[in-house]
Amino acid sequence: MLLNEVIAALAPRPGGSYIDATLGGGGHAEALLRASAPNGRLLGLDADPSATERARARLAMFGDRCRCVHANFDNLAQVAEAHGFRAVNGILLDLGFSSDQLADPSRGFSFQAEGPLDMRFNPANPTTAAQLVNELPRRELAEILFRYGEEHRAWPIAQSIVVRRPLRTTTELVEAVLAAMGGRWRGIHPATRTFQALRIAVNDELGMLERALPQALNLLGPGGRLAIITFHSLEDRIVKDFMRREAQNCLCPPGAPTCVCGHRATLRILTRKPITPKADEVAANPRARSAKLRVAERI
Repeated sequence: MLLNEVIAALAPRPGGSYIDATLGGGGHAEALLRASAPNGRLLGLDADPSATERARARLAMFGDRCRCVHANFDNLAQVAEAHGFRAVNGILLDLGFSSDQLADPSRGFSFQAEGPLDMRFNPANPTTAAQLVNELPRRELAEILFRYGEEHRAWPIAQSIVVRRPLRTTTELVEAVLAAMGGRWRGIHPATRTFQALRIAVNDELGMLERALPQALNLLGPGGRLAIITFHSLEDRIVKDFMRREAQNCLCPPGAPTCVCGHRATLRILTRKPITPKADEVAANPRARSAKLRVAERI
């Protein structure tokens, strides 16, 4: 997604070192390796072991120029240090979930196909969507739907889920959401926000992002670039606020007579407004419609 825009933003060159912290299908990583030939290096991470293996097979042609590691990107600093990636030239975070994960009903990410209520990026993680749906008190479940899905009908949806427990499949969850809507809806599918909220909660996506951003900043060398693709307002707000904060020389409250915080800008924002997909990409891949790319450069 946004492949040409990502490559233009990171401007890979021969001999450079790059990190794709969300390998997914390996498309961005392959493009970075080709653009940084003959001796550019890339470190790739993914929380999903299946995605890591697929990317490793796809990128095997690049030999020791590429290293693929099964790891969450909130362990970015530790993984980079272990593989000798310091003062890198570019880092990419492509947030959310991949098309491969969405297309596999057994993973439980899609409300359009029946599967177990799983939604874990890493199958080794202890918490599944089924546990949240079936074990949380109604109030906590509604809070998750409202906070992470920005779902304004969170309370009736949570109530509908609770009276139908236990729910075992994605289809049963969709039926509970539709029942709370009274069967009437227009626009996006009514279950979209519920599935988003549960996926974010299961994988601690926002917490992982908040922990990863300072690590990514510290790994960039002077002039190194950070490119981040977001898909919903919650993660985009975290990225935007982080970049704005790190682009300022002082964080003291307005009106303070002198600066006492000592903060100095570490980033220069390169995208005054986020880059969004062109119409032809959205037509080919409707999931791209909500993508936003923000880019900043290490000072």
